[in-house]
Amino acid sequence: MQKDILIVEDDMKIRKLLRLYLEKEGYSVMEAQNGEEAREMFQQDEPCFVITDLMMPKFSGEQLCRWIRHEQKSDIPIMMLTAKITESERIAGLQMGADDYIIKPFSPQEVVVRVNTILKRMANRCSKISYRGLMIKTQSCEVKYNGVDIALTQHEFKLLHFLMKHPNQILSREQILNELYPNDERSVIDRTVDVHVGKLREKIEVSCQTPSFFQTVRGMGYRFVAY
Repeated sequence: MQKDILIVEDDMKIRKLLRLYLEKEGYSVMEAQNGEEAREMFQQDEPCFVITDLMMPKFSGEQLCRWIRHEQKSDIPIMMLTAKITESERIAGLQMGADDYIIKPFSPQEVVVRVNTILKRMANRCSKISYRGLMIKTQSCEVKYNGVDIALTQHEFKLLHFLMKHPNQILSREQILNELYPNDERSVIDRTVDVHVGKLREKIEVSCQTPSFFQTVRGMGYRFVAY
């Protein structure tokens, strides 16, 4: 499952350095150079983790943290970057919703380790899978492409979730049927899978004009093309 991290930092060198180390670890990284840009990206992409500088023009890291917690009502992990901070300031930041602080200058490898640790401890905070702009949230059953909602039926959602949980893997029709109808709740045939995949293509690829996500592998099944 690919996890998205939003880095909010007005120093481009710091953003690029963190991005390099996080992408090596397998994370998908987005960059914002100020808090206002971060708000727009947050609403569109709903990242699983935010790393933000404290002191930024227009909209500070503290304001961004309060906005995420109170206006967006999100409890995703937030890590703050700061050059200098007192104990009282750190306590105030933690009370407003920050999960961790990193003091500049810092080791980028330490940031990666802390991110890994926080995400392991708070794995339930991010219940989404995202590839190439297509995002699925398992707890709320939401599906979006570049921030636009896509309405799916129960079985279409289950199929999309199953495919996205196994990116770039060929899944047979039998595997898909067992996932959609685990208790043989109704009489189904292989053609049922083809119909569901056709509906996903119509609602996602055609209606939203997305790249091709659903590949038919002749004689074998289907594959979700993640990248």
